[in-house]
Amino acid sequence: MNLLKKPFSYAFYNATMAIIFINIACLFIIQLIPRLPIYLGLSFAGLRLHYFWQPLTYLFVHGSWRHILFNMIALFFFGIKFEKAVGSKEFLLFYFVCGILDGLMCMAIYWFFGMNVLLIGASGAIYAVLFAYAVVFPRDVIYIWGILPVQAPILVLVYAVIEFLSQFSGRGGISHVAHLSGLLLAWLYFVIRMGINPLKVWRNNL
Repeated sequence: MNLLKKPFSYAFYNATMAIIFINIACLFIIQLIPRLPIYLGLSFAGLRLHYFWQPLTYLFVHGSWRHILFNMIALFFFGIKFEKAVGSKEFLLFYFVCGILDGLMCMAIYWFFGMNVLLIGASGAIYAVLFAYAVVFPRDVIYIWGILPVQAPILVLVYAVIEFLSQFSGRGGISHVAHLSGLLLAWLYFVIRMGINPLKVWRNNL
């Protein structure tokens, strides 16, 4: 258990921007090789064919510029500040642990309900970063559309409710399960790895 909580030595080398650049580069490559998501996205077929890199590579595959735009804007605004607070090593561990486990959790849920999907995109990991930002900076105020001020923890709770309700709306093309599981995994990461109870932090700062 102590190994799980062992801290890294602090270092900052802007891993957030590196992840953003890799995501953008991947989308350019996919424009040239349209079948690439079949091999890099996460799917039951790929796992059966021993494409064991898919739980990692699906995080860098996006279906359109609109898809990647919203994810990378959120990662830029929330990820860099979170990374500076905890250090690049902790940030990378958080991002990839939450992202990889998010993909595997989604696959398990889809398998249980008999759904065959190709999972792509960093949305689950991005939601985890948003959650982390709200825990590390619980008093920060975020301006929705540049106008409406919302405290970071409240924004996370609102997003969680929206994603939960959206899961039953039948809106296709968006994995609301991935968003919700990203929030859940981030909460578990803080409790297990960092020994922090996010709900207690929010209660003390709202």
